[in-house]
Amino acid sequence: MAGFFSVARYKGVFALVVIFLVLITDQVLKFYVKTNFFLGEIRPILGQKWANLYFVENRGMAFGLDMVGGTILLCSFRIIAVGFLAFFLIKILRKKFPVGFIFCICLIISGAAGNIFDNVLYGVLFSESTIRDVAEFAPFSRGYSSLFMGKVVDMFYFPVIQSEFPRWMPFCGGQSFVFFSPIFNFADSAITTGALSIVLFYRKSLHRAFS
Repeated sequence: MAGFFSVARYKGVFALVVIFLVLITDQVLKFYVKTNFFLGEIRPILGQKWANLYFVENRGMAFGLDMVGGTILLCSFRIIAVGFLAFFLIKILRKKFPVGFIFCICLIISGAAGNIFDNVLYGVLFSESTIRDVAEFAPFSRGYSSLFMGKVVDMFYFPVIQSEFPRWMPFCGGQSFVFFSPIFNFADSAITTGALSIVLFYRKSLHRAFS
């Protein structure tokens, strides 16, 4: 029994470290880009054309939707989801689940929390980013927006292939295309990595956790 509790404690410390490191990495990157880039600015990573830091912002709505109150609703949903996942994490820490499964859950929690931080606080922490002005830390109540109305900072852009469709193709012939055009942040990659890894490697663990 004592051995079980020591393992559970080790897994709990491991989970906290993973969440902390992902959150810190995500926020350091966002702070750097937010305070050093103009909105829409692109800088190659290590001189590579296919790997870039590309500063854009969004309110976090799916498919670019930006309805009234959408940011607050989405942020509230994320907070509830993180609360549920935190409860779920505590549950599996008390049982015998693979460390890899715990790691994946921690990635999802920390990634979601990183984007929540943007929505909740960035509006009051920073001045507005524009194509002519780099954001700065704002005095109290002088940020570009209010609590829960901040924009999520995205910066990774990897256009691995940039080419044109063959001219003989109907509808799109001769038009340019980019393979892998999404712009995302470290928190997004943590969520995606965690979720895909669970689907590919830990479906049995997920099923057992809910059984």
